[in-house]
Amino acid sequence: MTGAPVEVVVTGYGATTPLGGDAASTWEALLAGKSGVGRTDAEFVERFDLPVKISAQLAVEPTEVIPRVQARRLDRCEQVAIVAAREAWAHAGLGGDEPKVEPERVAAVVGTGIGGAMTLLGQDDLLESGGLRKVSPLTVPMLMPNGPAAVVSLELGARAGVHAPVSACASGAEALAWAYRLIQEGDADVVVAGGAEACITGITVAGFVQSRTLSSRNDEPERASRPFDTGRDGFVLGEGAGILVLERADFARARGATIHGRLAGHGLTADAYHITGPDPEGSGQSRAMLKAVRSAGLEPSDIDHVNCHATSTVVGDVGESAAIRKALGDRPVLTAPKSSMGHLVGAAGAVESLFTMLSIKEGVVPATLNLENLDPGVELDVVAGEPRKMELNAAVNNSFGFGGHNASVVFTKV
Repeated sequence: MTGAPVEVVVTGYGATTPLGGDAASTWEALLAGKSGVGRTDAEFVERFDLPVKISAQLAVEPTEVIPRVQARRLDRCEQVAIVAAREAWAHAGLGGDEPKVEPERVAAVVGTGIGGAMTLLGQDDLLESGGLRKVSPLTVPMLMPNGPAAVVSLELGARAGVHAPVSACASGAEALAWAYRLIQEGDADVVVAGGAEACITGITVAGFVQSRTLSSRNDEPERASRPFDTGRDGFVLGEGAGILVLERADFARARGATIHGRLAGHGLTADAYHITGPDPEGSGQSRAMLKAVRSAGLEPSDIDHVNCHATSTVVGDVGESAAIRKALGDRPVLTAPKSSMGHLVGAAGAVESLFTMLSIKEGVVPATLNLENLDPGVELDVVAGEPRKMELNAAVNNSFGFGGHNASVVFTKV
């Protein structure tokens, strides 16, 4: 990248989450303090006698939006990606019969943490029970981790490039960073970017149970995810997708698009410390935040708000708060949306980036659900109880993933 940074703006967005079937209903439910966590509606819980019987499942099934014939050709993570992308594309005013941007100037970047594991498991069962003839010829395109990005590219005719960051829980935020870079480099005028995940199944739940990262508060599902609270005991596995339409600002203005926010910068770092545990010093997380702030042309003192990764794990939440203090000081006001919708893994960074942008646009920080007793190690202002109305000019969204992936993105007021 050479010369002055190109202004990158958000002109459309879409989502499907445990809180709602679209972006508007998801945001409304978040502000209303609703929870998308409940008992897991799946037979594998009893079949394997799993100790964790709760999750954050979609509020609206993809098959209520996508024709069933098409849905059968897509893994569940591809289905949610299509739902969110269609909404975002229409919201940006890019739908209709007459193309408003050349396909060769549109790219798609959709990350995932797990990908089409449900297809892999299901087709393997068919192979074992019925032999080769039972296996679908669409198995590979349905299970491959780049599937969500590929189907979005096909759906929208995005020919400038199709990319699929796979960086665990940082995937959705990293997708936005790569989209920003594509626009900065002049490779695209419009990038449809975000994350998708839908893999609430026996092996994933069992794996997280064995790593002791899931909450087992089965008797009170809505109260299970409690970031920063002294009573937290792990995260709640969720599913969903979030997509933003990012554009070069001059292109967006020339076509008369509505601009909702500005993606001003990003920071990507690695811990190189442990495959699942974050660096206890939080140095990688701090560096990601500082890189994001500086790439946006801002100072740490300019950041008003941080939408935290905060998954509700015992070690992770306090570690992130220390990293925030180190990078940004104690001025920013914090929130943790996973308290309401669970952890959407590869989609989390995208959906929560949408929340960050909307917080700035509407001047409100959503409350952290279930925060009753703030861990004394946090030492920061975390919004709880009710949403807080306040003027916001710049905010950071954090997403950190297994493998030491750290992704921070900065949004600013238009």
